[in-house]
Amino acid sequence: MNKILFALLFVSLFTFSQIKGTVKDKDGNPLPFVNIYIENTYIGTTSNELGKYELNTTEQKNVHLIFQYLGFKTQKHVLNITSFPYEFDVTLYEEDFQLKEVVVMNGENPANEIIRNAIKSKKKNAAKTDKFEADFYSRGIFKAKDIPKKFMGVEIGDLEGNLDSTRSGIIYQSETVSKIKFQKPNDLKEEIIASKIAGNDNGFSYNTALNTNYDFYENYVDFGINMVSPIADNAFNYYKYKLESTFYDDKNQLINKILVSPKRDKEPVFEGYIYIVEDTWAIYGINLDIKGYRMQQPILETMKLTQNFSYNSENKIWAKNIQTLDFLAGIFGMKFTGKFTHVFTNYNFKDAFEKKTFGKEIVTFAENANKKEITFWEENRPVPLTEEETKNYVKKDSIQTIRKSQVYLDSIDAKSNKFKLLKIFTGYNYKSTYKKWNFNYQGLTNIGSLSFNTVQGYNLDSGFSFRKWNEETGKVTSISSTFNYGFAEDRLRVNGRFYHRFNNRNNAYISLTGGSAISQFNPNEPISNIVNSVATLFFKNNYMKLYNKEFAEINYGQEVTNGLFVNGKLLYENRHALFNNTDYTLIKNDDLYFSNDPLQPYNYTSIPFEQHHIMKASLGTRIRFGQKYISRPDGKINIQNDDYPVISLYYEKAFGASNSNYHYDFVTATIDYNKTIGNKGDFGLRFKAGKFFNADNISFVDYKHFNGNQTHVNLLNNSLNAFNLLPYYSHSTNDAYLETHIEHNFKGYIMNKIPLLNKLQWNLIGGFHQLNIPNMKPYQEFTVGFDNIGWGKFRFLRVDYVRSYQNGFQGDGVMFGLKF
Repeated sequence: MNKILFALLFVSLFTFSQIKGTVKDKDGNPLPFVNIYIENTYIGTTSNELGKYELNTTEQKNVHLIFQYLGFKTQKHVLNITSFPYEFDVTLYEEDFQLKEVVVMNGENPANEIIRNAIKSKKKNAAKTDKFEADFYSRGIFKAKDIPKKFMGVEIGDLEGNLDSTRSGIIYQSETVSKIKFQKPNDLKEEIIASKIAGNDNGFSYNTALNTNYDFYENYVDFGINMVSPIADNAFNYYKYKLESTFYDDKNQLINKILVSPKRDKEPVFEGYIYIVEDTWAIYGINLDIKGYRMQQPILETMKLTQNFSYNSENKIWAKNIQTLDFLAGIFGMKFTGKFTHVFTNYNFKDAFEKKTFGKEIVTFAENANKKEITFWEENRPVPLTEEETKNYVKKDSIQTIRKSQVYLDSIDAKSNKFKLLKIFTGYNYKSTYKKWNFNYQGLTNIGSLSFNTVQGYNLDSGFSFRKWNEETGKVTSISSTFNYGFAEDRLRVNGRFYHRFNNRNNAYISLTGGSAISQFNPNEPISNIVNSVATLFFKNNYMKLYNKEFAEINYGQEVTNGLFVNGKLLYENRHALFNNTDYTLIKNDDLYFSNDPLQPYNYTSIPFEQHHIMKASLGTRIRFGQKYISRPDGKINIQNDDYPVISLYYEKAFGASNSNYHYDFVTATIDYNKTIGNKGDFGLRFKAGKFFNADNISFVDYKHFNGNQTHVNLLNNSLNAFNLLPYYSHSTNDAYLETHIEHNFKGYIMNKIPLLNKLQWNLIGGFHQLNIPNMKPYQEFTVGFDNIGWGKFRFLRVDYVRSYQNGFQGDGVMFGLKF
């Protein structure tokens, strides 16, 4: 009873300091996302989709309230409030737009001069807001429409109660309240005070101020691809401008409304309106559209970005108060819509921050951030919920209460856990969702694992697995076994694996693996089962070379400190060479299969190595310089800093072999660097260097093998870790080596400027690959090709033309790849 009284008292105190109402146009239509703030302060709010607003203030006398909306006259109202809550409705009227008198010289477009002035002044205007503290509110909502009951034969269900009988509904709704400190270009420190997800009382929203800084004073605005700002230094290369109208705001400042149009349709550009303040040339507002194909996101149809800025006459700063992002997407007849709303209030602009204000940890959550009461949200939510959103919270919370219960979860599991005799062949899954564990049996006819090679013939897997998890701690335990049977070899191999992840903070894990297995000489497995099966059965090219091993392995790894991940491994292997056991093929021809010896493809009697056993110990580390991270109650999210390379170091020692000649030491280092270069595309490189010591007579299995390709098909999407035409084992070494892989994807930068070709929306890619080993001339490949090839929303094909050189021209070919 006392809690109820306290809650009622709290609500009454809250309502005592609230101004609320509705904003409409002259026809009575609600106006969404109107910028509403107290004059010369950064205390403000915005109206929701139904035009309703709420503003918290302790002031009562002479409250100067500003209502600002793009395309409508700004209004100022002086309120003398007698009591709270105070109801105040407003009707806004469209601007009486007019073109100011301009002198057109030599046909010059008057908008161009305004844009030039905005470009010249953008550094000065940007500097005014380059350091600040603020309160930040974020809300995200996703809706789905026309979702089928099944997709590609898989039951979709009602998405945990999110879909109604029309297969539509809100599938995600969340909001956060936080305090932020920001310093350009990208220093952020954010503490999330409150977090809320519809239907998940233990969830933490991913809405943060991170990646919401869509700053048009910069040359590029990051939307996954760098979009060119309408006031970028080189904006006139991409845009046409038209001064549509001008108007005066409430402070008698002249505002220019400028239509922004792309010069070329397929480039990463915006279209719509930018509003520029005369004389200061600051941004007054943004109302721009983004087409999905311009972002190279074909599933995304359109996205609309709006920004409203408010002016403080005391410090003469235009600051962004409201930002909304609406999108429409669709695929396979399914439609998705969404909206993000961001509200910045209570700005405190700084000349400088104290040292160590910003560090690697950029986002934190306050204690019990996801446990805030309804009264907290009503007091701190600057944008009122719509009726639909309010009902969705109630509905999802009610559904959660039911669907989280053990009775409900057990009843659902009981339906899917029913065992039928046919499942002996097709597989069986038993789960306990409430207790968070499941058991899986793959079945005797696991068709998805079926493949073909000349050692085993047709072979397939079966097996068992058990998995238990804890979502809050990130703890995961799994136990699995694999039974692999080769029909031509008439041999069964069995191995098992235990894996345990201790947490989702430093991702510490331990794994134990052992048994019998068949393995490629190159442990990176450069040729996949499906590609090898097709090459073998249809073209009689058995590129995959295999050996047998009985093994035991223990592996441990964890992030020692932010950006530094270390793992160690101890391995025992007993190795046997293998021979071909079949010459079967689907397409008959007189060609012979190569032998299973990677060194002597025409020798069918000798073996590439003698049977032996060996032990190995290894230690590896990966260093991500400048890595930042988000600290969530349910885990740590690392964010790589692309200003720095990633360095990997590895040391391996072989010992305890049945032949002491097989002992060796091996060290290797890898440097990875990926960088987006303006709107010129993505650049990537990888350098790999290694050296063996005391390895003159080691087993060929332990050589360094390189990721070659002889199939002209690449399904692995590993262009910075592989060669295109290099035979799989022609350059294997037990000495030293240096690999160089360089690639640049222009992301349409060149192609979208060429008439007709720009309609294809292909991306030009250039690459270079080189391999250096002792006593051989460098092997080199030069590549040029295209990706983003496809039709409409389906663009997953890549084609490259490759020329290889080693002491002169070696050959050329075309590579086909899939990118998902």
